[in-house]
Amino acid sequence: MNTVTNIAQGKSDDCKGVNSRNNSMINCLPVLTGMSHEMRTHMNAIVAFSFLMNQNGCNNEEREEFSNQILNSCEQLIGLFDNFLDSAIIDSGNSKTDIKVCKLNNILDDLLSEFREIIKKDGHKDLVFVAENHHNETAEFFIDSNRIFRVLRNLFHNALKNTKTGYIKIGYYFRDDKLTFYVLDSGQGYFKCKEFLHTEDLNESLTKHNDTSSAINLTLAKKLIQLLGGTIWIECNGMTGSGIYFSIPIKMVANSEVSINKYVNTMIAI
Repeated sequence: MNTVTNIAQGKSDDCKGVNSRNNSMINCLPVLTGMSHEMRTHMNAIVAFSFLMNQNGCNNEEREEFSNQILNSCEQLIGLFDNFLDSAIIDSGNSKTDIKVCKLNNILDDLLSEFREIIKKDGHKDLVFVAENHHNETAEFFIDSNRIFRVLRNLFHNALKNTKTGYIKIGYYFRDDKLTFYVLDSGQGYFKCKEFLHTEDLNESLTKHNDTSSAINLTLAKKLIQLLGGTIWIECNGMTGSGIYFSIPIKMVANSEVSINKYVNTMIAI
């Protein structure tokens, strides 16, 4: 049976976390403690691999591998800080919108290319990335693409962390003046993701699942969707895989036309 949890702006108890003490990153001691631990872990990795690169017996292939490990640790640190600080900015009420005009048929092109490069660079040989396109439309919409892309990046990295083999699938569809995106995976993170998306108390949730980066990642995604006036929910995908969906209301540019489901279930697998 699929378990679904909806977080709707102003309509669900889960929304209390946007400005509440319990879901405030700054006021959550386990989050700060977990961040400190992750920072030390990544910094130790950077120092260790830097030391190994400078050893006389290190060959070019090993240096390249160590360099990639250092770069990965740096990216993990930057992502951790970005998510934490952006969540704190939202809690302070100083987050600003950035509405742009985007075409539906190419809204995700650059982002999907970025995800394919990440999978290729990190050497996930047993992982298939699938992009589903339910439309082939030239319609234009007013949309905060930066926030949408931020949410999708967080959900993608969350899926990548929990999925060693199988697939990650990303797609979207437009229906009833709402744009719905989804990120599905065949991994092992459903129960943990459900906990972090559904929680009203990060302190309690982090005692169940000691994963600070995922907690920050998903909490920020939830807050961003709430700011967009949308909803986000999770469904079980298979036995332990996750299907995370979010839907936002969007406004079409005048004189723009949409033919719904002209091309349904078009897929690109990498």
